[in-house]
Amino acid sequence: MTRMTDLREVTVGTGSGLDTADMVLNIGPQHPSTHGVLRLRLVLDGERVVSCEPIVGYMHRGAEKLFEVRDYRQIIVLANRHDWLSAFANELGVVLAVERLMGLEVPERAVWLRTALAELNRVLNHLMFLGSYPLEIGAITPVFYSFRERETLQAVMEEVSGGRMHYMFNRVGGLKEEVPAGWTRRAREAIGQVRRRLPDLDNLIRRNEIFLARTVGVGVLPAADAAAYGASGPVARASGLDFDLRRDEPYLAYGELDVPVVTRTTGDCHARFEVLLDQVYVSLDLAERCLERVDTVTGPVNVRLPKVVKAPEGHTYAWTENPLGVNGYYLVSRGEKTPWRMKLRTASYANVQALSTLIPGCLVPDLIAILGSMFFVVGDIDK
Repeated sequence: MTRMTDLREVTVGTGSGLDTADMVLNIGPQHPSTHGVLRLRLVLDGERVVSCEPIVGYMHRGAEKLFEVRDYRQIIVLANRHDWLSAFANELGVVLAVERLMGLEVPERAVWLRTALAELNRVLNHLMFLGSYPLEIGAITPVFYSFRERETLQAVMEEVSGGRMHYMFNRVGGLKEEVPAGWTRRAREAIGQVRRRLPDLDNLIRRNEIFLARTVGVGVLPAADAAAYGASGPVARASGLDFDLRRDEPYLAYGELDVPVVTRTTGDCHARFEVLLDQVYVSLDLAERCLERVDTVTGPVNVRLPKVVKAPEGHTYAWTENPLGVNGYYLVSRGEKTPWRMKLRTASYANVQALSTLIPGCLVPDLIAILGSMFFVVGDIDK
């Protein structure tokens, strides 16, 4: 009996009384959950993460240096690519900075078209994450619904620009060309289809018990930490930071639109997902209102420029509310046909820094849920 009592007093399976060493584990740089070549250097105590160090730079192309040896028409194609899910928004920021430095006034029809296309591009970006995020934590069906809606809108974007991902439709002074006849009607029809079918995705995942268990209360980013890291976009608004450049510092036609800003206060993975989902409804409405205005505005869609475009000597800063957050473009010119300096402030770069605060203390399975909920593109980090 004494021996049996002794056995019962021994704690089994908890590591009690054992000296264990922390383990260093690398997630990436090639890993299905890292959205690209991002590397996370983790220190683990069992299955619990002690520390997390995001290591970036594996995709770095030196785009900012390439800007310095290309003229103002050529740099658009470089800016187009760092966030490959937000190509139209990327090129838009560059041309806005150049136009501001040159003092160009863009035709009204081009302004409304740019605004409509920027919102359609926002929806395409969000739909990708709304499908891929549940996939990363085990739900395969939502990706089929999200890609059905993406294809509907991709057809509209491809018709107007000729490109599926890298649209190259912005130009300094406006847009590449007039939209095809009847395009605004077809675009509104596509928006209507997506709006009617979006509840299929919404009802499938928003209140799904398994999805809620994996995301509610996981990866909480307090508003103070979000602000300290410079987080923006859906990630910051899910933590309660009520900031959106489209409303707070309007550009394009946003000053004439009432832009609802979707926010949450919990700051967890589920809040970030909900902000992204509800933002799709808002952007569809904004795009439709812009297209209705396009039909009432006549005139050119660009400004005739000299064969060689030169920005006057000086510097300027333009920023835009990209789908993933605030993008900034600092342009310095010495009066030549190429920028002397073009510095990009990208949303993903700031947002991903918060991982070093979010991930420590969580379990390894929750790490995947947190990582996916930050909605970043690695090219947007490395540039």
